[in-house]
Amino acid sequence: MNPKSKSPNISVGEFYTRHSQVLSLSLIGSAAGFDRLIKEPTINRPGLALSGFFDYFAANRVQVFGSAEFAYIKSLPPDELRNRVRALVKRRVPCLVISRGMRPPKALLEEAEAGGVSVFRTPVVTMKFINAATLALESDFSPRRTEHGSMVDILGVGTMVRGSAGIGKSECVLGLIERGYSLVSDDCTKLRAVEGRELIGSAPELTRHHMEVRGLGIINVTSIFGVRAICLEKRLDLIVTLKDWQELEEVDRIGLEQDFYDILGIRVPHVTIPVRTGRDLARLVEVAALDQKLKSMGQNSAREFNQRLLNSMQKKK
Repeated sequence: MNPKSKSPNISVGEFYTRHSQVLSLSLIGSAAGFDRLIKEPTINRPGLALSGFFDYFAANRVQVFGSAEFAYIKSLPPDELRNRVRALVKRRVPCLVISRGMRPPKALLEEAEAGGVSVFRTPVVTMKFINAATLALESDFSPRRTEHGSMVDILGVGTMVRGSAGIGKSECVLGLIERGYSLVSDDCTKLRAVEGRELIGSAPELTRHHMEVRGLGIINVTSIFGVRAICLEKRLDLIVTLKDWQELEEVDRIGLEQDFYDILGIRVPHVTIPVRTGRDLARLVEVAALDQKLKSMGQNSAREFNQRLLNSMQKKK
């Protein structure tokens, strides 16, 4: 399976379905605008637009009516209110959200429905809603990719185990789970980039909590090992590739040079472990993860040993 990248494409309906509970959103009127796309992962308050000033108007964003916007439209004569709302919805805005549980005027609802724009209401205060909705949208809009590999949380180090079919990935991961670590995903890992600085891995909905082990079939990890054996999502800190010993032309015996694997423009530390009969792969992956944890804290064992060696050579001169 080849890695796949996925571009975000969020409709108003998807936004409502995913986040209505967390954001305390309720639909007012019809769902006429559920097929409209939210094209930017930020929120806009249309105060200036309601006054007729549309220069630099962020029409691609969710439009939120707070106390200021609500007080302004209530001060307008009914006909003028209709005209202002009509001009707003003509800009093809995705949807309108009324915060603080305020009840919008009937004219606003009618013009929004006529323009095919959904209207929502939330009891949350304006700034708290904007903050929460922005976080939700940023997650929705994060670049995504699927990688062929299993992921485990090893003492806080999110580790993906890759390798060709039959190399022993599942047996390795199973051994790590038996040691008390937590499974994030088996065989297929969904990754999303957060602010271009880190990758978050999770399992596809269908295979979550399950593993395929050759000879045993599909097993339910939660039922066998308990809830502590499952981690719903984890930052990816290390990628380990299992490779047959005979396929490696040269094996790095010191580890001075750090290798990296690029996913969505983010470089993740990468190590290759030779697979040979009798090697305890789970133990080797565990040590690789713990060594990476030390490196993230500024301690590089290979470089420290190399420096000691150089110092020893200098003293003998």
